[in-house]
Amino acid sequence: MMKHGFSLILLVSLLSGSPEIVYRVPIQGTIDLGLPPFIERVLDQAAEEGAAAVIFDVDTFGGRVDAATQIKDAILSATVPTIAFINRRAISAGSLISLSCEQIFMTGGATIGAATAVDMSGKKGSEKVISYMREEMASTAERRGRNTDIAKGMVDEELNFTHLVIDGDSVEVNDLEGRKEGKLITLTTELALKYHIADKKTETFDAVLTALGLENAVVMEKHENWSEKFVRFLTNPIVASLLTTFGFLGILFELQSPGWGLPGTVGVICLALSLGASYIAELATMTDALIISFGVLLLLLEVLVIPGFGISGIGGILFILWGLYQLLLPDIPVGKEIQDMALFGLTIGIIGGLVALVILFRLLTRTKFWTKLTAPGAELRDQGYTTSFGFEQHLGQSGEALSDLRPSGWATVGESRLFVVTEGDFVSKGEPVKVLKVDGNRVVVRKINSTSQE
Repeated sequence: MMKHGFSLILLVSLLSGSPEIVYRVPIQGTIDLGLPPFIERVLDQAAEEGAAAVIFDVDTFGGRVDAATQIKDAILSATVPTIAFINRRAISAGSLISLSCEQIFMTGGATIGAATAVDMSGKKGSEKVISYMREEMASTAERRGRNTDIAKGMVDEELNFTHLVIDGDSVEVNDLEGRKEGKLITLTTELALKYHIADKKTETFDAVLTALGLENAVVMEKHENWSEKFVRFLTNPIVASLLTTFGFLGILFELQSPGWGLPGTVGVICLALSLGASYIAELATMTDALIISFGVLLLLLEVLVIPGFGISGIGGILFILWGLYQLLLPDIPVGKEIQDMALFGLTIGIIGGLVALVILFRLLTRTKFWTKLTAPGAELRDQGYTTSFGFEQHLGQSGEALSDLRPSGWATVGESRLFVVTEGDFVSKGEPVKVLKVDGNRVVVRKINSTSQE
């Protein structure tokens, strides 16, 4: 049925009299989260331009399952004919992508299969992950009219069979090592053709065009643009962790200082880049956003309402870190490999962010700008020099506590909002206070009793 559909589209293109356009799209090297947006863009563009076909030039040992699943979904939803040209190998995630195409062409000596999920040490993934990948492969093969038993056997070595149904006939299988329990299925070109996983053997891309009747078509090579490469860079686990760490630290430092300055600006930019890239790569989910937002609210509560730093602040930091960790994980079942990568990336990001801040601070202290800003050569008070913050004008004035003073917090005195400290007593929010002493930037206040004139 898929071949008849392809022939019908090609016939309509020929009758229209316009030259056929074929997109050639490389899927080579490691499959990561930078590829899905690129593949989706190319498929949409091909549909808009009425391309006769999109041919994926596949040569990969695999990569991330979540990225391959996104690509598979995009290919299955495409309205333009899709062909996989396996130019040497389509292993692991590459086999899922190839099976999702309407037709598969393979070079001599090529291979397809070995799609089980493993961790960084080569150990088989959990049953949850294996089950997910096994059914993904089976459903994709079923959608394209290919054998589901072989597709499952590429993922799970615990499966075994002696016969397969090929073209309605039961065929005894004795030349597939992967049919035995404990063995994964990996097909050579000849075996893929025999068991109808592949459609034809071709050695070159031009031979693929000839087999499709598109030898006179205009071939358009498609590659990632700068923005897709940028997203690919930003979604790297270590880079993503660094961005979120700098963003978190920038916002936290900004909350500790009045007004809005450089730390807050840098923090917002870093968080926007991280969350934006994660959204494009379909890593960010509503749950992740809610976890991070709840952590930020706890921090704001600690900084603006509750004096000191306690349970709320610690809880806010833990929720934010948990949200950032979840942000690095895909919204599909994953194995220990991806979880370890996310945890490693988050840890490196936090440590790297703190180290970078220390180095940046040390470098900044050696600049002329820092010298002018901090005036390290300023003389001491006992040498005849004084520094005024302008708070002396509030001496003796009355005001109101904006937060609980235990013993420090915020208060309004006149038209100014000041950070004050009591003599040691606790003052509740909203109670009247009076400025007793001003020492530089230290403003000491006392509660005004209703029965007192102070």
